[in-house]
Amino acid sequence: MPDSDTPKTTFRRVMLKISGEALMGDTAYGLHPPTVERIAREVKVVHDMGVEICMVIGGGNIFRGLQGSAQGMERTTADYMGMLATVMNALAMQSALEELGVFCRVISAIRMDEVAEPYIRRRAVRHLEKKRVCIFAAGTGNPYFTTDTAATLRANEMACEAILKGTKVDGVYDKDPMTNPDAVRYDRITYDDVLQKHLKVMDASAIALARDNNLPIIVFSLDEPGGFKGILAGQGTYTTVHA
Repeated sequence: MPDSDTPKTTFRRVMLKISGEALMGDTAYGLHPPTVERIAREVKVVHDMGVEICMVIGGGNIFRGLQGSAQGMERTTADYMGMLATVMNALAMQSALEELGVFCRVISAIRMDEVAEPYIRRRAVRHLEKKRVCIFAAGTGNPYFTTDTAATLRANEMACEAILKGTKVDGVYDKDPMTNPDAVRYDRITYDDVLQKHLKVMDASAIALARDNNLPIIVFSLDEPGGFKGILAGQGTYTTVHA
């Protein structure tokens, strides 16, 4: 149990969704171990606050199904290859967390029993109750669904109270702030506005699933040190997507 000096948290159980690109650091491809360790330390700090943590990590740093499909590869095959990339990222994060003393399980939607547990909802819930971090890998196990949708699906199944999406910017903007200095950040925005304005928060399926289950999405910068902890304590800069 967290001691009396531990900051109070807004949520008891959350889903942390990060992109595969977040693990690249300044490299052009693959994994950058110091970056993986930095993110793992952020997760540990929040875990030590008593928060139960689910994670979904994309695979875009290794292989992205849509890109493979666009280059002529059969879409279903490309998507399965992307799912395997997410397993590699999940194993890297598991290793980094265990080095820090955080108990962790990689749970795959595609059976690969030698390296990860199969997805069984009640077992995953039990892991969370035992304060283990659960990293859900291989998406939903189905082609044509992104890891955004997988994160929203698992967050609902695990009864998470919010999805926290760590990105390179500190919230949702009306246009890309990287290329538009006059971009305006939203403090709060509805699911319907995100869909109608085609804002790149998550894909439409994920937003619709979150809306239908009234699951808030909090978008924050993963590059800001202490950002994950700050959001859980109700601090920092972020955007909340809500009903």
